Amino acid sequence: MSTTVPEYFQGFGVDKAENWNKPKLVSYKGKAVGDNDVVLKNIACGLCGSDILTASGQWSPLLRDDLVVGHEIIGHVIAVGKNVTQVKIGQRCGIGAHSSSCMSDSCGRCSTDNEQYCKINGVGTYNAVDATDKYVTQGGYSSHSVAHEQFVFPIPDELETSHAAPLMCAGLTVFSPLVRNIGRDAKGKTVGIIGIGGLGHLAIQFAHALGANVIAFSRSSSKKDQAVTMGASTFIATGEEKDWTTTYDDKFDFILNCASGTDLDLDSYLSVLKVDAKFVSAGLPPSADKYSVSPFSFVKNAGNFGSSLLGSKVEALEMLKIAAEHGVKPWVEEIPISEANCNTALTRCNDGDVRYRFVFTEFDKAFK
Repeated sequence: MSTTVPEYFQGFGVDKAENWNKPKLVSYKGKAVGDNDVVLKNIACGLCGSDILTASGQWSPLLRDDLVVGHEIIGHVIAVGKNVTQVKIGQRCGIGAHSSSCMSDSCGRCSTDNEQYCKINGVGTYNAVDATDKYVTQGGYSSHSVAHEQFVFPIPDELETSHAAPLMCAGLTVFSPLVRNIGRDAKGKTVGIIGIGGLGHLAIQFAHALGANVIAFSRSSSKKDQAVTMGASTFIATGEEKDWTTTYDDKFDFILNCASGTDLDLDSYLSVLKVDAKFVSAGLPPSADKYSVSPFSFVKNAGNFGSSLLGSKVEALEMLKIAAEHGVKPWVEEIPISEANCNTALTRCNDGDVRYRFVFTEFDKAFK
């Protein structure tokens, strides 16, 4: 270790699912720092819809009675394990929704820049069991965070902390499927983005930055002006334009779904894909929900349907570079972290009352 790390961390945690929006200040033993680990003293954390779905037990049971969520973490490095080479003490870095994986040369996923898909020891940043020491992980509504260096991303100086935080999850979650499906130079390609929220408002900006012609989908036209400001050239209000599938038939090289609901008219979206094009869902609903789609919807254009999980470190670093160069900025509302403000922000986010990301700040005042 390069410096001293407190034995106990502080955070705002929930004791049971019914108290998902009532986190209390808790103290807990920090994760043991391994040879490849990095310790951040946290300074900000974005609020992701995953925080609500996890804290409320809609994805899986709570594995702790003091569960701290949050995986859009920004902090300063205060300690590193002896094998760490990619970051240094004092550097401003971020941690996203995964904090570790096996990173073995024999792992077909970790060895091919797909470490976020590791099946051997892929570890979520919170409410996950790390197989190396059986520690149940804690998230970023906290004083400190620990992660393997592969999951710690240096933040470019050009990016403000409050803008960098949502990029750790929301940004990377949309950037990875975009570059994997339309490439780094998307000029001449038409990309559809469904859902203008925490994910979608960043997907529009990144697709535009990559050079694509971006068409935004929403049920109503209430967000049309915002979508155009973000970089969309066209806006489709599916609840108002009844013949939109005819107008945009054979139009899309790729469609990215950023909405978390499962009440999508998938048959309509699949019908407007070009031959061999793909529809990918980045938004995740409660684990019990199911999509409904007819197999015949895939036949006429050899359409593909898939999903995507986060992104690799290679993609994260590229995303941050593009964000800095092209001025990609999450639309954020900063809120000082506290018990009361966690309650307010979680409740408002659950009600859809945010444009488009809360970022908790002033950690130095909350944690002693």
